Amino acid sequence: MRFLIRYFFRSIRLMLHPFMLLWEKLTTPKGMIRSPEVQQVVDRQTSHLVMYQFRTCPFCIKARREMRRLSLNIELRDAQHDQQNRQALLQGGGRIQVPCLKITDAQGKEEWLYESGAIIQYLQRFA
Repeated sequence: MRFLIRYFFRSIRLMLHPFMLLWEKLTTPKGMIRSPEVQQVVDRQTSHLVMYQFRTCPFCIKARREMRRLSLNIELRDAQHDQQNRQALLQGGGRIQVPCLKITDAQGKEEWLYESGAIIQYLQRFA
């Protein structure tokens, strides 16, 4: 019985994936307009950030929308289909949960920030 329930929900998820991606594409906000000099400064400030994500995770979509709204160039890593990224997320952050923002400071110390709300709050400091 447990197998049937799991199979049922996976099937629903597979059917919803294209609609979720289309919804993201249609509702993505336009990015902030900055002068090229200011955008370069923001790009340097965010160069130490990496977001681990699943392409169709609603919380990842929420975080990516905010990144686009703020015009932040942050590296995205697929932790669902890429085993190396999945393993790095597990080893560094301690669990496979997305979205997860990896923050590396100037000394090389890493901080792993989970939860889309916390990630969005962190990203808003670059606005």
